[in-house]
Amino acid sequence: MKQTRLYERHVDLGGRMVPFADYELPVQYTAGPNAEHQSVRTAAGVFDIDHMGQFALSGGDALRFLQYVQVADLSRLKEWEARYSLLCYEDGTLVDDIFIYRLPASDNGLPGQSAGAEWLIVVNASNREKDFTWLQSFTHGLDVELTDISDETYMLAVQGPRAVGILDGMTDADLASVPSRTAVHAQVGGTEMLLGRTGYTGEDGFELYLPPEEAVSFWDALLSEGRGAGLLPCGLAARDSLRFEACMSLYGHEIDAKTTPYEARLGWVVALQKPDFIGRMALLKEKLEGSARLLVAFEMQERAIPREGYGIIGQEGKVVGQVTTGMKSPTLDKFVGLGYVPNGMHRLGSDIHVLVRGSPRRARICKRPFYRARR
Repeated sequence: MKQTRLYERHVDLGGRMVPFADYELPVQYTAGPNAEHQSVRTAAGVFDIDHMGQFALSGGDALRFLQYVQVADLSRLKEWEARYSLLCYEDGTLVDDIFIYRLPASDNGLPGQSAGAEWLIVVNASNREKDFTWLQSFTHGLDVELTDISDETYMLAVQGPRAVGILDGMTDADLASVPSRTAVHAQVGGTEMLLGRTGYTGEDGFELYLPPEEAVSFWDALLSEGRGAGLLPCGLAARDSLRFEACMSLYGHEIDAKTTPYEARLGWVVALQKPDFIGRMALLKEKLEGSARLLVAFEMQERAIPREGYGIIGQEGKVVGQVTTGMKSPTLDKFVGLGYVPNGMHRLGSDIHVLVRGSPRRARICKRPFYRARR
């Protein structure tokens, strides 16, 4: 089991360490998941997400390569801009969901100016090896260099309404003026890094890419700087509840190798106008003919927790779908969930039943997301 550079810091802070994606990571600290969740919603939280994977891409055919291997149209993406996207198999199912940054080939802030990277691809931790092998298989005959820089790059996320202000106080750069879904190279707390105004909590903030050897000193400086503003270290439990409230899909839950973008309500990412990309014909067919099932959000009408894997019951009393994530929302103080139902059962306000410990409990399909931050 791997440990991040911050392992001892997590233990010292009372972090309860659990296995996750081949790493030992904190699921929570002494304040507890609810307090950590609320700190991100009202102030700020910092997450050690060094288990995530990062690939550097360069070469004359880099854009051509990316246009083929993922579903979004990057042709108009400018330097320092970022885009959420998806990798698909030929049948339209998902390899992974990813984030892509377009960077200048030099002075881009990546640790060690990795491979003169013009692009940074960020992938899910559990899919790192699979994604790299998948992408590498399409580089033959192209002028591209794809490098796994995960071990040379440390990744943190600072999220919440006060996150930008905290980081701004540690740098001469004007981070508050950095637009959403763009990146900047800056020195923060004495550490050179790439900062992307991105995140997966539903709140404002930055994801940070810095040299691993600087991780401990930067972590200490950040916690010291943010203490007065309510910054808390946050674990995996809070990260899951935060992304869930914002209805952001998690690989292995809402999306996987049996799920398509249209089923997962991620069709807005797919650029069918591109002439060719992996999975295009299957996705075009699904767009034209409709999906067999769709992801929905629902609110329990009875007091019950709709846990992952619980069945969703149709009108004839049969299990026709499944809960992908469910919990009591810390922000809304309601029992809510996400799950797949057959196309036609997805209409807002429709009543469904969730099979909770063998007993059907009433629920109602509602709008997504459960929570949207005020900007």
